[in-house]
Parts: sequence; C-alpha cells; structure tokens
Amino acid sequence: MNTNKTLQTSIVFGGSGFIGVFFAKSLLNSGSFEKVYIFDLVSPCDKASEFRKRLIAEDSRIVFIEGDVRKAINWVPSETISLIANFAAVHREPGHKDFEYYETNLLGAENICSWAEKVDCQRIIFTSSISPYGPSEQEKTEASLPVPTTAYGGSKLVAEKIHQTWQARNSEIRQLIITRPGVVFGPGEGGNVSRLIKAVLHRYFFYTGNKNTRKAGTYVKELCNAILWVLARQDQTGERVNLFNMSMNPGPSIQEYVDTVCKVANVTRTVPSIPYPLLLAAAYTIDLVARPLGVRHPFSPVRIRKLVRSNNILPSFLVDNGYTYQYNLESALSDWKKDCPEEWT
Repeated sequence: MNTNKTLQTSIVFGGSGFIGVFFAKSLLNSGSFEKVYIFDLVSPCDKASEFRKRLIAEDSRIVFIEGDVRKAINWVPSETISLIANFAAVHREPGHKDFEYYETNLLGAENICSWAEKVDCQRIIFTSSISPYGPSEQEKTEASLPVPTTAYGGSKLVAEKIHQTWQARNSEIRQLIITRPGVVFGPGEGGNVSRLIKAVLHRYFFYTGNKNTRKAGTYVKELCNAILWVLARQDQTGERVNLFNMSMNPGPSIQEYVDTVCKVANVTRTVPSIPYPLLLAAAYTIDLVARPLGVRHPFSPVRIRKLVRSNNILPSFLVDNGYTYQYNLESALSDWKKDCPEEWT
C-alpha cells in the first residue's frame, strides 16, 4: 500500500446486513479507506450471523451508528465522507406487506440522498436488484425495459430514480453507481441459496419441471469485487453514472446449483421430480396450517412459484468492459464451505 495515499472514510447504510458487512470489510481491505461507519437500526454484532460477527470482530476501523433511514438523518461525522453506500432495504420476499417495501426503500433513498448533500459527499453506491426487470425467460441486459411485478421490484426501481435525480442535480461533479444483483449468496446469507443447500443435503429438495430454469446469482465476495472495480473504472474514465447487472455469466440453472452443491459437499443425491401443481397445492396446505400458528417453514407458495420462473439476467456491462470474474459457481460454494463449514451440515 502506498503510505503517501490519503486514506478515506466511508459510510454504509444498512451496513449490519449480509452484503453491508462484507462490503465494509472490502473497503478497508482495499487499502483506500481507513474507517467505515455502519449506519443501521441494529448493530451487526446483534444482528449478524456468527460468521459475520467474526468477520468484523475487534475491528476498530468499523464504527456502528444507530439510526433509521426512514427518518431524516441528523447525525453528522467529524470526518469528511468520500463515499456513501446504500444497502438499506426491506427485501425479503415473502415476508413483508407491500407498503413496507416502499416505506423503507423510497424514504431511505430520499433521506440518504439528502444526507449526502448535507455532508457534501459526491459519490454514492446504490444496491438495487434484478426485481425491476420482472420474471422472464428472455435474456435481460441493462438496456432492457424494467417491468416490475412486485412491490419490492417497484420500490427498487423508484429508489434508483431518486438516486439518479440526486446525481443529475450536479451532474458534472456527482458520481453514482447502481448495481442490480441477482440472488446474493455466501457465508451468513440465510436466504434462498442457504435454503437450497439445506434442502439438498437433507433430502427434501424436489424438481418441479424446473431443472433448466435459470437463476441469476452472484457470490457476495464477487459482488464486492465488482463494485470496487466499477469505482476504480470511474476514476480512470471520468464517467459519472454506471448501472450494471451483477450475476454469474450465464446465470446457473437450478440443476447446476443442485449438482454443484452435491459436488462441493461431496455427497450423492437423487433428486425426485414432483409435478408443479401438486407441490404448489401442498405449499398452500402447509401455509394454511402454519401461518395461524406463527410457524415458519420453507414451503411458502410465493417461493414455490419463484422456483419455476427464470431470472435470465446478463451482466453485459461487466462483460463488455472486461471485468474478470474471480469465482465461478463451484469455487464460490467451495469458498463459502471453507469459511463457514457449519452452514453445510
């Protein structure tokens, strides 16, 4: 590291979450940042998985600030903030009422952009989603027309516009990066791919005529690498706005996910196929019984429907501009298993 380089300070809104913790560490490990504030409702030490707690344990360069992005942000640091990353979101589907997605994702975008003006920060990273594209078997690139079909997708698309409006108000100076990742997986994720791994290893995963359904996805470390790469590229090119899809290329099929999980876990599984209408009916039955009792289960009808819908997203910006991937599906899952073997049992 060049010791003559002026080190910077950043803030990660929603930084206690899965992606936020990894990104905070990536900024510090890049050698360009000496301090990262994490702004969230709950400290990562209270909210994060055990692995993420280990990741940031006793790192004095990470400072937690308690706050709610749905409200005006009055806290101001003593240092100059050179980079804002907005990961604050209500995102899990199912799990929230429609208004909750808009409440957090829109108000958060507005309040964070207002705070950027208050502290005179000229650079924002916003993590959106592939949800604005809507489900489709057709390939989608950054040039495709977004057609969101859920409150989450709609709220993320509007939040993108809020950030773009912030940048346009001083377009010669302000820099904006918007990334639209597919499913982001890795240690401590606790989401779709974690459930897939558990289901495959414990023999309750079933195909529903969806072996070839493509699911855009990316390893969390790859996402952080790609964001830092686009940041560096902006410095080189002088570009002020970049929007990029983030997924492996191409996005793996369901069967490729399953086969790779088995290979990394060194197990053999015969995965049965169940007709989709039968599985969906069973999911509705389970949900009808479980919901009044407050029982959480992995067989939500919403999740079952998502199993047969492709998210065939192409990361055209990264490919066209020469980004070099550091992980494929197998090496990503192997790295996850190495870092957090308890999540593979």
